[in-house]
Amino acid sequence: MNQKQLIELVTEVVYRHLKDQKKDKIECQILDKDTIPIGISNRHVHLSQGDLEALFGKNVNLRIFKELSQPGQYACVETVTLVGPKGVIEKVRVLGPTRDKTQVEISLSDCFKLGVQAPIRDSGKLQGSVGLTLVGPAGAVTINEGTMIAARHIHMHTSDALKLGVKDGDKVNVKTSGQRVMVFLEVLVRVSDKYKLEMHVDIDEANAASLKNGDTVQLINFSDSCFN
Repeated sequence: MNQKQLIELVTEVVYRHLKDQKKDKIECQILDKDTIPIGISNRHVHLSQGDLEALFGKNVNLRIFKELSQPGQYACVETVTLVGPKGVIEKVRVLGPTRDKTQVEISLSDCFKLGVQAPIRDSGKLQGSVGLTLVGPAGAVTINEGTMIAARHIHMHTSDALKLGVKDGDKVNVKTSGQRVMVFLEVLVRVSDKYKLEMHVDIDEANAASLKNGDTVQLINFSDSCFN
């Protein structure tokens, strides 16, 4: 086989490969032209009333630092230090109002620094999650469970859910925009009259997709051939 024949053979093989790739290309359908704004969650803590008093003193009230996008939720002036087996993270923001149980939401990167193996969980599902020590100006609290990596999710008002054809507890697929387009699969939908439309991701996920607060995503539906 001479050089010319070799070049022709290689060219034919490459052409066939590219042609097959084009046939197998995943096709995605945009379900709605409207977009969903992104909210990026940094590490934070939700405290029970008892843990709040243990960390900051009796009869203390949380002080509002700024209102958050979800109605009735706010970032507090108060911060705590997280202490794990291998490290600490200081000045972790407390979010209000208080809850029945303390919940610590961190990223996978934070897990490495603290030395814990926090599971990915939906908010409020604390059973089987990991423990951690929280330190405040008035004392320290060690929780046996409650530390997690929050699963990405979308808050929707009931009117938004009706428009988009989804219900509370559904899992949807979303596509980001920009220079590092990504598709997030199995995103939990949370519906309430108290919610404002917004998708929440953590710092690690936002960095991977080059997202910033206020960027938008769209719901998509894959063709049946996507996973075949």
